[in-house]
Amino acid sequence: MASSPTSDLCAVPCILMRGGTSRGPFFLESDLPADAAARDRLLLAALGSPDRRQIDGLGGAHPLTSKAGIVRASSTPGVDLDFLFAQLQPEGDTVDLTPNCGNMLAAVLPFALERGLLAPGEGTTTARILTLNTGMQCDVTVPTPGRRLQYLGDARIDGVPGTAAPITIDFLDTAGSVCPALLPSGRVRDDVRVDGPAPFSVQATLIDNGMPMVIVRAADFGVNGSESVAQLNGDAQLRARLEALRLVCGPLMGLGEVASKSYPKMCLVAAPSAGGSIATRCFIPHVCHEAIGVLAAVTVATACVLEGAVAQEIAVLPGGLRQTVSVEHPSGEFSVELELDAHDRQRVLRAALLRTARPIMRGEVLVPGQ
Repeated sequence: MASSPTSDLCAVPCILMRGGTSRGPFFLESDLPADAAARDRLLLAALGSPDRRQIDGLGGAHPLTSKAGIVRASSTPGVDLDFLFAQLQPEGDTVDLTPNCGNMLAAVLPFALERGLLAPGEGTTTARILTLNTGMQCDVTVPTPGRRLQYLGDARIDGVPGTAAPITIDFLDTAGSVCPALLPSGRVRDDVRVDGPAPFSVQATLIDNGMPMVIVRAADFGVNGSESVAQLNGDAQLRARLEALRLVCGPLMGLGEVASKSYPKMCLVAAPSAGGSIATRCFIPHVCHEAIGVLAAVTVATACVLEGAVAQEIAVLPGGLRQTVSVEHPSGEFSVELELDAHDRQRVLRAALLRTARPIMRGEVLVPGQ
């Protein structure tokens, strides 16, 4: 971080990247303060938080566009890159380094190649990436014909306009990414009681295969699971009930008090309506997601194949040890390929999916001196 030659602001190199259906600035770790508090202040200033519009920063006034990535060459044997994901909120003044983000993960390797941390291979380039937030590892592959990054292509993902070059992500071990285990309560289904002025009980699957999730039937909350994002966000009673449930489920999942945390995410599931495997409406956690997060999709897909899970009794699946689960969401669908253990059908060996990414702008973000 260096002082701007023309003002009293500090200039920090970054590339504004879209990763999947998310967006945010990416930084080399070496360009940021080593002190965690100073780093967080810089990220808040760069995004323009706290402010609902994020008018004084790069943020897009939405949780999906209030994110940042920090990348370095890895010193872990067998790993190429370390990735630290930072979740900010438009109106919040904290930087959450606890969860993963599979969408922003798609931009890590392109960013590293752009900044020269790795050399591109011939045809394709694959890197093993360690997400420092949870210790999760994955293999990411990008097209590099002629040893040159390719961003243009025919791959389409719902929630992003147009098409782009495909980026494949092969998750190696995501079970219990934040929680103590895949099923942190030790059960595939829990009867959860919520006390208070309007007490209620509901069956839920508490699960973490990359993202801590509380999965419940949409019908149990008086909706059919096909409502628009605007309808669900406008339903104050529904959101209040989901938040009350989330606060109860946090300790059950080994997460402690979660009122100020961005997880667990809440997911309403219903029978598919567009030829997929299951319909979802996810809350992240206080507003309905316009699509679904990468690791949320992996976690929901996993719940679809676990005998006795809330999602499993609803999902439409072909069966077999290798299954493609099509997760419907408000703006389309998200396909996740799962491979199950032949000796333990409750164990997912592999989860793979496709994303796209691209740099939007490169340069320096100008922030007040730290």
